[in-house]
Amino acid sequence: MTESLTMSQPSSINVCPLGIIRTPYLQKFAIPRQPNLVDAARGEIIFDKGFDDPNMLRGIEQFSHLWLLFHFHQTIDQGWSPMVRPPRLGGNKKQGVLATRSTFRPNGIGMSVVKYDAVERKHGRLSLFVTGVDLLDETPIIDIKPYVPWADSIPQASGGFAAEPPAIMQVYFTAQSMPQLTHWQGHYPQLRTLIEQVLAQDPRPAYKAKQESEHEYGMSLFDLNIRWRVDNHANYVTNITHNKEHKDC
Repeated sequence: MTESLTMSQPSSINVCPLGIIRTPYLQKFAIPRQPNLVDAARGEIIFDKGFDDPNMLRGIEQFSHLWLLFHFHQTIDQGWSPMVRPPRLGGNKKQGVLATRSTFRPNGIGMSVVKYDAVERKHGRLSLFVTGVDLLDETPIIDIKPYVPWADSIPQASGGFAAEPPAIMQVYFTAQSMPQLTHWQGHYPQLRTLIEQVLAQDPRPAYKAKQESEHEYGMSLFDLNIRWRVDNHANYVTNITHNKEHKDC
């Protein structure tokens, strides 16, 4: 007689974030839908006390890229659904949540590959700098692991409905926005590249991707409000202003 073994499962698992990451993205709208699509986006992981021992990062500079495991802290309270509508399918067709990278997941855990930049200690805090981030500002970081190319990259893998990279849109700055861009680049040297790379991904909701109208869109990068419109399948930046209040547009 064969005995079946039953393993008791924990009802919950306690996870303590290592710290938070600071990024240019102060709202969910306009965050790239995958990492490394916007390599001008730099993130700073600030470790909490108890996880700020520099020995934890010893040798990390040997790896060009890192895995970040993080918590979708602004959507977890909204719950999750077994079926979601991926933007890559136009926001109309449903897929199983575990067959997507939707933020509305059972445990609200995300993962991204980012490029290692530097480790610094400033103002008594330990920081890890990375580039190519697609995370909301102040996202809790659960874990960090080195990216190992021979194991983590599988060139022959199939990508399902996301097999091809998204189409890229042209981005232009209007005469009104150019002096504003020049001014704010004194504060954020990578600002132009960041705006161009973000808008090139067409951050509009999927159901509006094929629409063109007089509607003006807005997004927050750093403490700036960026306004733009779409015309003839291209984005035109119309206004760049300081914004003390960061609201979804």
